[in-house]
Amino acid sequence: MSKSNILLITPPLTQLNTPYPATAYLKGFLNGSGYAAVKQADLGIELVLKMFSKYGLTRIFKEIETGAYELSDNSLRMLRLKREYLHTVEPVIRFLQNKDLTLAQQISYSRFLPEASRFDQVEDIDWAFGSMGITDRARYLATLYLEDLGDLIKETASPYFGFSRYAEKLALSATSFSPMEAALQEKPSLIDEMLLELLEEHLQQAAPDVVGFSIPFPGNLYGGLRLAQYIKQKYPHIKTAMGGGYPNTELRSLREPRLFKYIDFVTLDDGEGPWLKLLEYLQEEREQEKLQRTFLLSDGQVQYINGCQDADISHTEVGTPDYSDLQLSNYLSVIDVINPMHRLWSDGRWNKLTIAHGCYWKRCSFCDITLDYINRYDVAPATLLVDRIEQIIAQTGQTGFHFVDEAAPPAPLRDMAIELIRRGVKISWWGNIRFEKTFTPDLCRLLAASGCIAVSGGLEVASDRLLDLMEKGVSIGQVARVTDSFTQAGIMVHAYLMYGFPTQTTQETMDSLEVVRQLFLNNVIQSGYWHRFSMTAHSPVGKNPEKYNVVKVGPPEGDFANNDLWHEDPKGTDHSLFGEGLAKAIYNYMHGVALEEPLSFWFDFKTPRTTLKPDLISTAIEQPHRPDSTRLNARVLWLGNTPEIDFTMFAKKGQTIERCVLTFFEKGEDFQIKTTATIGQWLFDTIRRITPDSNETLTLKQLKEIFPAEAHLNADEFLASPTWFELREKGLLLL
Repeated sequence: MSKSNILLITPPLTQLNTPYPATAYLKGFLNGSGYAAVKQADLGIELVLKMFSKYGLTRIFKEIETGAYELSDNSLRMLRLKREYLHTVEPVIRFLQNKDLTLAQQISYSRFLPEASRFDQVEDIDWAFGSMGITDRARYLATLYLEDLGDLIKETASPYFGFSRYAEKLALSATSFSPMEAALQEKPSLIDEMLLELLEEHLQQAAPDVVGFSIPFPGNLYGGLRLAQYIKQKYPHIKTAMGGGYPNTELRSLREPRLFKYIDFVTLDDGEGPWLKLLEYLQEEREQEKLQRTFLLSDGQVQYINGCQDADISHTEVGTPDYSDLQLSNYLSVIDVINPMHRLWSDGRWNKLTIAHGCYWKRCSFCDITLDYINRYDVAPATLLVDRIEQIIAQTGQTGFHFVDEAAPPAPLRDMAIELIRRGVKISWWGNIRFEKTFTPDLCRLLAASGCIAVSGGLEVASDRLLDLMEKGVSIGQVARVTDSFTQAGIMVHAYLMYGFPTQTTQETMDSLEVVRQLFLNNVIQSGYWHRFSMTAHSPVGKNPEKYNVVKVGPPEGDFANNDLWHEDPKGTDHSLFGEGLAKAIYNYMHGVALEEPLSFWFDFKTPRTTLKPDLISTAIEQPHRPDSTRLNARVLWLGNTPEIDFTMFAKKGQTIERCVLTFFEKGEDFQIKTTATIGQWLFDTIRRITPDSNETLTLKQLKEIFPAEAHLNADEFLASPTWFELREKGLLLL
């Protein structure tokens, strides 16, 4: 039987600026496994571009004008400005696609854009963009313009619409499938109709036998099922399958037969293995009971089949993501928060890649550490990783990378950085890490040299008692020193913050906010976001709530999703009081505003004063790092260029003395090291052995052993000399 035609779809909506990588990973893997006829589509960006065209917006305005909608004053104003919106929407989209940046001046400084309620928040933004940041200023204003239109659509033509989610509430904590089923039985909205028109175009072009839906988040489920419903109604011979982050976490105990009116197969965890087995089954080359991690409907009952004994596809074998078919030049770069770190999530086209599968720590008590995507840690060698990076650059023409690991491991990061520098591959990259002490100032400098511009990591609750309860493996002092190391290296830092962890008191919440305030005040984090703790079924807290002094109170068990659990925290404070104040505080801190205000400023109820010292973070930062003499097993690496060497002779007290000058020509500045001929020659020879280009790896201990015995000082004295300190400052790293 011939190989199947396959269409992989990301339903709306995830991000506007870059494609979610799941279909690209699966397409790359399937192509490498002999399936040539694999197409993919991101219907999220395609839907947004269809809506925000002159034709699409005309349809939306007509729908609003002829529908029986109760309109707010804001929406009525926008309807009256219909002509201006229709004339500006396509130029704005081209501008946000970086296809017509000449429009920036008009957007920034003339009445080019019609303005509705989102512009109420715009006051003086010169502090953020200055006189030359015209393009960024215009991008921010154009984003507000789009959000105004999104608000109008949500109020009228599609209550489910959102730029990064679509009907998310129908899938959140959905133990019952009934609300989703009821929504799917309603007449498709205008936005649904546009989505289905796009699907029809792809079905005609790809003529698929199998359509796969990647459902990474709750906000993708409704769109995916609406698309699958259309396929089953119009093309019942096409098989449909679903996988991704949402099924992996929410649908592991699936028993709901109604889902299978739309979806024939639901696969769990990494898709590569299950999809290979599923395609073999559909081609009658494998028995049904030999499928891998797959739900299907059999005799009216949902069955989970995992009879395949094959090992998981390793991280070295998954192949390189293949972004062909995706309209990479059509994504929109938007700025919704005026913060250089925060904008990375919405601005710029980032190739998404993973350094390792799973998490090397996998102990945090709030995390889904029992699931495969966290639990199975597997890393590929640096050479293979950089091979993949070069292949993706060649295909996409983009050198920005977002490493989407749960927590990128320090040693593979180090090896990747050295390999990037060795090959001269110039990229800009950022990713998730743990704030652990392995990230020394030297490692941070290395990562910056390889192109790292930002990191994000979980500080979670800024309380050492709660960090221990979380088994986070970090302390506040350690986080302060690590974030300082990144900041000193020119790398921006975003902190994930959590409130409402079991047994967290009002005092601990306020002390956490004080830690965050001090981190911003000392400029060691540049961005942050508060999440409220959520108890999930697959986390240690969810599996053993008694250990954490919380009580599971729901939801009632159902046949559909099972992940988010309701809980009571009898020993903790009323966490619901704090969300708004914490969000206001961090929004202002990110803009450098009100850092000296008392914490009570952010809350409209009485709060206790912090118990923390006002210099807690600055004191932690000022603690000295380990002296070089104690790091004998560290690898020595020189980041700079090989110097030129010159010898000079001069007489002193009747003796002829030979001196040496090493001249280093570097990107920013040139500098010289003047020393004795013996040490100069040794330095010159040694530096060539410790560059990233060298095949050798020398430790500090080995360096001491080869230090010249005839030198006028010994190795320990050299490590305490001005020459050594200058080299350390200029780019000599201990890793």
